[in-house]
Amino acid sequence: MKSNIGFLLAVVVMLTACSSGKQKEQTITISGAFALYPLVVQWAEEYNKEHPEIRFNISGGGAGKGLADALSGAVDLGMFSRELTEEELAKGTWYAGLTIDAVVPVMNAKNPATPLLLRRGMKAEEFAAAFVQGSLKDWGDLPGITTRGAMAVYTRSDACGAAETWAKYLGARQEDLKGIGIFGDPGLADAVVKDPSAIGFNNTAFAYDIKTGTRREGLEIIPIDINSNGVVDPDEQFYGHFEQLLKAIADGKYPSPPARELYFVANGKPQKQAVIDFIRWTLTEGRKMIPAAGYVPISQDKVQEYLNKL
Repeated sequence: MKSNIGFLLAVVVMLTACSSGKQKEQTITISGAFALYPLVVQWAEEYNKEHPEIRFNISGGGAGKGLADALSGAVDLGMFSRELTEEELAKGTWYAGLTIDAVVPVMNAKNPATPLLLRRGMKAEEFAAAFVQGSLKDWGDLPGITTRGAMAVYTRSDACGAAETWAKYLGARQEDLKGIGIFGDPGLADAVVKDPSAIGFNNTAFAYDIKTGTRREGLEIIPIDINSNGVVDPDEQFYGHFEQLLKAIADGKYPSPPARELYFVANGKPQKQAVIDFIRWTLTEGRKMIPAAGYVPISQDKVQEYLNKL
């Protein structure tokens, strides 16, 4: 009798272990960049319609967290929103590009200087004076702005691709950015909406309402005076609707940086079949969802390059 009970217990343990192993193989864990988070969630929901056996565990937290989690093995894939450095690649980081978006400078829509700023925009050196040098402290110090008022600079407190990409546009690094540190893209957008004197930056998916294509209520996009002539020219006016900005990014009219490619990263080439199949799907079938989700597709040549890496 004892022998039979022992045998049954052994079978139960074995079946439980097999079930746990199978469940792990069918679970895909992803963390990282807020910029990529909305698209990956949509991808997962669509993928589950064809593959209901796959479980997804997706969380934000910034690109820095995504890379750290991926390299430590805490997740299968990290969402990453800037170029990888040589040091990061040397650690064995595997990557695949997925789509393109951009970081945009934002301000509070109720700022009295808004009408004039929409006509003159801001030059790269003026953004740098606010975010890097810290020498631009009043909106009225900008030429042509007649309304005076202290400028409250907001930046990101978490290691993230948006801040690093914005800093790169200004000739700096994220650690050089000055301002009040706020965690996450949603948090930074909320902070700017609540402060009439605020200036900050957001990923496009958080600066616009994806469903309506209009700017997020309470936010205004500060046009970049790309040619630095002191006025927003007609070919620099592409912020009125999200589709206009996406086209400007796709056509290369919006500068890169702050436009940038978004990636999945992993600790070496992924080995789990469920993960490989999902990445392949995002680069093929899932690619059809990119424009409607508010992103710009990468070129077909790049798609093939990343498929070859699988």
